[in-house]
Amino acid sequence: MLKGVIFDMDGVLINSHPIHKRAWRKFFDALGMAVSDSELDFVLDGRKKEDIIRHFLGELPDSEIRKFGRQKEMLFREEALSIKPVEGALELLEELTKAEIPFAIASCGSKSRVHYILRQLKIHDRFGAIVTADDVQFGKPDPDIFKRAAAQLGSACDDLLVCEDAVSGVKAAKAAGIKCLGIADHARADELLEAGAEHVIANFASTSLPQLKQLFS
Repeated sequence: MLKGVIFDMDGVLINSHPIHKRAWRKFFDALGMAVSDSELDFVLDGRKKEDIIRHFLGELPDSEIRKFGRQKEMLFREEALSIKPVEGALELLEELTKAEIPFAIASCGSKSRVHYILRQLKIHDRFGAIVTADDVQFGKPDPDIFKRAAAQLGSACDDLLVCEDAVSGVKAAKAAGIKCLGIADHARADELLEAGAEHVIANFASTSLPQLKQLFS
């Protein structure tokens, strides 16, 4: 039985991927680094920004990682005013609220950015739990972020559903023992299914709460 839903944020509840890529592009340009579009796709795989910085810049002192992280955060916020919800996302949250099914955020974004975005969209107070990169030692595909969200919702993992758009996020959900609904266009659907997603949809406008419950039947 479906007793709760855990959402990733970027690319699942909000259309932030183009904004993230622009912010990271500006960040690398400021460092004089040439990063191709295909290489830049790594930033969309649900990783902590510290892991992204290490991926491109190598091992650095923690103080420098934090400095670069703050720089990227500021670049993101310059772009963030144009963020919109994913189609059907707010309507699904309303369905879940009416059905008294609690829901949570489990995002590898920083605490300040996640809370900032949720408040900007005026949905912050609707979540039963908000778990961010600052709350866990390891980012996705490590399952801890989803296990923490499940614990805060007070439900067993096999009674929950994760909504994810990244391979690392799907793998984290499955490692936590949670069913996963993939959010992706047709071109990327196979990647999420291969990672373990039970089903993949383009956006929440193409599903409903009764259909989500069918994943547990």
